[in-house]
Amino acid sequence: MENFKNFLEIIEKRKSIRSYKNISVEKEKLDYVIEAFRKAPSAKNLQPWKLVVVTDKDIIKNLVVACRNQTFIGEAPIVIVACAKEEEAYKTMGGYLNSFPVDIGISFEHIMLAAAEQGLGTCWIGAFSEKAVKDIIGVPENVKVVALTPLGYPDEQGSVRNRKPVEEIVSYNRY
Repeated sequence: MENFKNFLEIIEKRKSIRSYKNISVEKEKLDYVIEAFRKAPSAKNLQPWKLVVVTDKDIIKNLVVACRNQTFIGEAPIVIVACAKEEEAYKTMGGYLNSFPVDIGISFEHIMLAAAEQGLGTCWIGAFSEKAVKDIIGVPENVKVVALTPLGYPDEQGSVRNRKPVEEIVSYNRY
């Protein structure tokens, strides 16, 4: 585990990693990352999610194809697939939105930040065929595949992420 002075350092450390070392992830670190996911908040605490943790190299190879042939995914020893149980989620967040995309977004970011703290790399994968992923890992028809991430030891630093200035993205009291 890396030593960080504060939470913002963990956020800065987290980068989208697209190259992984051929090193297994220790069970304790995987358990830590999963626990971070489990502890995430969700609308009305409904926790409408399920993770599929894939370690089988043949299944991972098939997931690479389902993820538009992003070959770096196959370098990682683990691929985590975040699934949402839409029917179990809060149906009218804001009066119009099912909460599952937000619930998974929060919990998946917990995975990524916990992984960064543990010295592991991740990369949010949104480019995939949901049907193909479902077929590969046996996700039921009524469950949504929301995102995937490889999980492993980075073999690169990741790129610097520019951010818009605060003045451009924040206002006070009125839009």
